[in-house]
Amino acid sequence: MAPPKRKTGGRTTPKGTKPGDTRPTNPTHNEHGVAASTRYTPPIPSYVKESPRWVPILMFALFIVGALIILLYYLGAVPGGRSNYYLVAGLAFILGGLYTATKYH
Repeated sequence: MAPPKRKTGGRTTPKGTKPGDTRPTNPTHNEHGVAASTRYTPPIPSYVKESPRWVPILMFALFIVGALIILLYYLGAVPGGRSNYYLVAGLAFILGGLYTATKYH
C-alpha cells in the first residue's frame, strides 16, 4: 500500500502575522501556542536536590567490596573453595553500587 500523499499549500505562519513578524499574537500563550499555566509551582527545596552524605560512600563501598570479592575469587583466596556463589555475590555488590549511583544527586 502506498503512503498517503503530502498535502500542499496551507499556512506556515499563524493567522494574522507576516513571515518577518516577531511579536506574539496572543500574550496568554507562549511561542509554541500553548496556554500559560495559572497554577503556582513552588521551588524545590535544597535538601531534596542533594543526596545525604552516606549515599556516595555506600556506592563506592559496594563497588569496592564487589570488585574485591571477584578478585579474591580469581586469585583463589576465598574460604571454602571456589564456588560460583562468590561470583554471584560480587556481581550483586557491584549492581547494588550501580543502583545506588542512580539515586545520587
